[in-house]
Amino acid sequence: MKVTPGPAALALDGAVATRRPPAAAPAALSPRTQRLLAAPILPTLLRLAAPNLVLVLVQALSSAVDAFYLGRLGPAVLAGIALVFPLWTLMVTTSAGALGGGISAAVARAVGAGRRADADALVAHSLLLACAAALVFSAIVLAIGPWLFPAMGGSGPALDAALLYAGIIFGGALFVWLVNAFASLLRGSGEMLVPAVIVVAGECLHMLLAPLLIFVGVGPSGPLGVQGAALSLVTSYALRALALGLYVIGRRAAVRLPAGPFRLRPDLIRDVLRVGLPASLNTLMSNLNVMAVTSLVGGSGVVALAGYGLAARLQFLLIPLVFGFGSALVTMVGTNIGAGQVQRARRIAWTGAGVAALATGGIGVLVAIVPTLWLGLFTADTAVLAIGSLYLRVVGPSFVLFGLGLALYFAAQGAGRVAPALLAGGVSFVISVGGGWLLVHGLHADLPWLFGAIASALVLFGLIQAAAVGRVMRPRPS
Repeated sequence: MKVTPGPAALALDGAVATRRPPAAAPAALSPRTQRLLAAPILPTLLRLAAPNLVLVLVQALSSAVDAFYLGRLGPAVLAGIALVFPLWTLMVTTSAGALGGGISAAVARAVGAGRRADADALVAHSLLLACAAALVFSAIVLAIGPWLFPAMGGSGPALDAALLYAGIIFGGALFVWLVNAFASLLRGSGEMLVPAVIVVAGECLHMLLAPLLIFVGVGPSGPLGVQGAALSLVTSYALRALALGLYVIGRRAAVRLPAGPFRLRPDLIRDVLRVGLPASLNTLMSNLNVMAVTSLVGGSGVVALAGYGLAARLQFLLIPLVFGFGSALVTMVGTNIGAGQVQRARRIAWTGAGVAALATGGIGVLVAIVPTLWLGLFTADTAVLAIGSLYLRVVGPSFVLFGLGLALYFAAQGAGRVAPALLAGGVSFVISVGGGWLLVHGLHADLPWLFGAIASALVLFGLIQAAAVGRVMRPRPS
């Protein structure tokens, strides 16, 4: 079956849609595009998602191994890392998913339009944006950390661990931004394998290097503790940035650094930021939610903070898991909306959301029944286990709607309509943060009530996204 896009076809990059000329004759469509428009939905979705799932699973494993080693240093260190983790997550998701999404979209548009010179010029402009973002982000975090971490409930050894860990990883944040900029440039040009291999290799290096630095150290310094974990992370990202940079700058990639003097082009900067900035807003709101809830839990003490941090880490790891399906949804939904196949786009959205909900819901139910399957990997402290188990029993069952809503958010990006997604995120923020603050500070309620507010927020997030599917799964008016 060959499908011809209609004259109102859209070129969709993440959350932003741009008009493109009428499509060519059916024969001009590539076999890959024909499969997106006509092949069975579930097998096509799984085939597209598979490489991304491997990557995010390795990253999730690396994060879990990090917490496993640091858990051996005691609850205070775990609590300190829990204070830093939301900021780390904000940086990674902004550099990879927000600014990175803008970079990939701009490169893809240039390549698709045959503007090879623009695609190459985006290499320098993207690296410039990444360096500027890294400088601003690091300066802000390092400046506000001594105030923010105590405000989130950190004190004593936990605060010391947070400041030490944050000082190193955000001091070396440039490497994180460069890795994600290089990877986004390559993905936008259609090269998926090289960035995946290098990023996975970097995660494996970190998993090997971290315990060495934490428990053994280098030379006469002895064990480095929490500093060792941070140094391992920065070192692995520096080597990843070097490998990706050599590949791109060495002119072996599909996009290359142009020869000759650099000339700043505001149109290319705008091309990246018109996708990256709206995506950054959603990312910022999600991470502010995490930081605010962490602050509310921190008022109950170090043990509560450590237990919550371990349990919530599993919830955070569901986001990259759903991203594996979501990146495929963006492509499939966007292609079919562009071709005017609205009903098929809806089926794709619900199929992907169903798969994601089954995955996240299965994990949520499992850890709600046996919380120690997750928590026991990191600590044997009975008080920390009790708080973490309470969180998973209350919030775990809502993971099914959390996964559903996240997948539908990616589908909305493919359709070029993210306003309902931002509404869902806003309602979730108000319920978890506003409702949680009222419960903790206004009604002096215990932690089970706060965790109940978080579960309610996740449920509403999924329901609002589901209700919006009919509105977002349609082409923009001409």
